[in-house]
Amino acid sequence: MARLIAFFSRRDEKYVNGILKTLKIGNTELAAHTILKLTQADLFQIAPLQDYSREYNECIAEAQADQRGNARPELKNWLPDIEKYDNIYLGYPNYWGTMPMAVFTFLEHYDFSGKIIKPFCTHEGSGLGGSVSDIKRLCPTAVVEKGIAIRGGTAERSIKEIEKWLQ
Repeated sequence: MARLIAFFSRRDEKYVNGILKTLKIGNTELAAHTILKLTQADLFQIAPLQDYSREYNECIAEAQADQRGNARPELKNWLPDIEKYDNIYLGYPNYWGTMPMAVFTFLEHYDFSGKIIKPFCTHEGSGLGGSVSDIKRLCPTAVVEKGIAIRGGTAERSIKEIEKWLQ
């Protein structure tokens, strides 16, 4: 069974544990790399062609405009072949109760029929929100398993939590 970790992550300025910080590696990327260590799955970063602003408040305005407009941002790159993967660990930060719109673009681009999707989300207090329901709606022929919500400020130290989720 081939496994893939597909994730969206944002570095730069963001709130972590209530404090505005500049991150060199985004919280979801940290969680993705922990999953990589534990599973040896292939890794793919979902990235919009047009990056969000590095400044937190500008990024928020851009991402909220995308969500309000139900945008499907073009992605920088695509997987050449998703067919070979049976299990997909899908990672993203919680953006106002769901996934960033680039993740919607990714999910709508491929056929996930018969695949197992295992969502993992980073957040600062809102958990998975409605993201799992959105994944099920976008990928009705996939098996969407129980997701894990990782507090962004603890993503770097979440190995035990992720190990338990993977079992």
